[in-house]
Amino acid sequence: MDSKLTLKLNESVIERAKQYAKENNISLSRMIESYLRAVTLKKKNKVKISPLVESLTGVIELENYDYRKDYTDFLSKKYS
Repeated sequence: MDSKLTLKLNESVIERAKQYAKENNISLSRMIESYLRAVTLKKKNKVKISPLVESLTGVIELENYDYRKDYTDFLSKKYS
């Protein structure tokens, strides 16, 4: 369930964030939600994932994509 949240931020920060969101084709709300999710989740592993990477998770769905075969083919061509 989504809820509304009002924030007070520096105007220049808001403008830069809007520009960043536009350039990365993501809504400002989604960007802030991803950041807040990232900093509030307790992760078992010690690898930190940036909020941008977190927000991009699941954006592209590839059906039946065998990345190992693709990488093997790439290496075969590179070293043959």
